[in-house]
Amino acid sequence: MTVHALEAARRLAPRFAARAAEHDRDGSFPVDDFRDLREAGLFGLMVPRALGGLGASFAEYAAVATELARGNGATALVFNMHASVTGALGAVTEELAEALGVPDEALAARDRLLAAAAQGSWYAVAMSERGAGARLSQLSTVYEPTDEGWHLKGSKTFCSGAGHADGYLVAARGSTDQSVVSQFLVPAGDGLTVEPTWDALGMRATSSHDLHLDVTVPADRLLGGVEGLALVVAQLMPHWLVASYAAVYVGVARAAIDAAAEHLNARNLAGLPAVRARLGRADAATAAAQLVVAEAARRVDDAPGDAETNRWVWRAKLLAGTTAAEVAASVLEAAGTSATRRGHPLERLYRDARCGSLHPATSDVCADWLGIAALGGDPDRDGSAPRW
Repeated sequence: MTVHALEAARRLAPRFAARAAEHDRDGSFPVDDFRDLREAGLFGLMVPRALGGLGASFAEYAAVATELARGNGATALVFNMHASVTGALGAVTEELAEALGVPDEALAARDRLLAAAAQGSWYAVAMSERGAGARLSQLSTVYEPTDEGWHLKGSKTFCSGAGHADGYLVAARGSTDQSVVSQFLVPAGDGLTVEPTWDALGMRATSSHDLHLDVTVPADRLLGGVEGLALVVAQLMPHWLVASYAAVYVGVARAAIDAAAEHLNARNLAGLPAVRARLGRADAATAAAQLVVAEAARRVDDAPGDAETNRWVWRAKLLAGTTAAEVAASVLEAAGTSATRRGHPLERLYRDARCGSLHPATSDVCADWLGIAALGGDPDRDGSAPRW
């Protein structure tokens, strides 16, 4: 898998890069990038082989995401959402399903969704809400049972790929017992309304618009077939909610170094020791962050949800976001004022890199969790805000 998927990602990255400036300028969705991803079979990256996918591990996903982000971080970020959905679904083993009480018919429904992804369907994530962020326990979107299945009503924000995906992973609270949080895979179509709200500093091509839901879905669209699994799954697989972004921002940092080197060589500035030193430090910092991401990913594959694994997950998210922003800022300064013009790759990468620390969990939150753990505390119990 690794060779095929990595080769595909490396082949696609230059195409993404060639389109990136236009999509950034217009705030338009990179439709052609996603056509390329589909044709390369990468929507099936995290789908088990038995269902027609590539059966990638978390570490293999991270390597692919980094390569895609060297082309266009926005494309890689939206792809990350799809990988998060399929990766979490594909990670539910028979043993875990039995422990969670997942019925056979729910596993069959899960397999249909994964097989569809392997055939080219792709899924977005509709988790965050205004005032709640991504904290599952604070959501206002609600659901209730109906004769046809489940009715969901509410509004989501920062829904990357809104209006383009084939389906949306929606988290909602029970209308009668709001301590129960469940997830649904809602197909695109009637009952979903996209409100164009995304006009941001960076990652402008993600189409992370608001999504309004007033929709009824079939009973088998309740993931796991059991209400209340969302918080449990978040505890078991926090890497998909936290660290999967990290690989993307390592790729953005590496892209910034590549763009700076091209700029500096073209302008005969590479002979300046201060310029070389900035690129050298940027290279070392990015390599260090990539090693931490790789170690976190290795531990996720070996012991997902383990306390020490989760600490590496937080480290990866913290270091990737911080490093991307610092590296992009430093190499932009090395390149000089001409690189700050709109449309210059470094100007775009500087803005994209600045977003890494802001994704949940933010760098400050990850640092707080790590500090609590270092002091012998429990981030779930001793943190200043609920983790989920």
